Amino acid sequence: MGRKDSSSARGPVEQYRKQIGKQDYKKTRPMLKATRLKAEAKKTAPGMKEVSLILAAILVFLVACYAFFYLNLSEEVDLELDQDEN
Repeated sequence: MGRKDSSSARGPVEQYRKQIGKQDYKKTRPMLKATRLKAEAKKTAPGMKEVSLILAAILVFLVACYAFFYLNLSEEVDLELDQDEN
């Protein structure tokens, strides 16, 4: 009796799985392959947010380097001008 109860509970689920399987079988292989490749590409592709954060970090680094060298060189030029005046 326990078997009858457990098999009736699986009946609709198995029918649903078979129905889905038939629907996928109706699709052509290239169509299924294209869908799978598209899903994989979407998972591995970097998002716009990540790319913009990387570009912003590079820009901040370049600006910091430029400011550092600008300040160092401008102080040296000022010191040379001061020495020329004496």
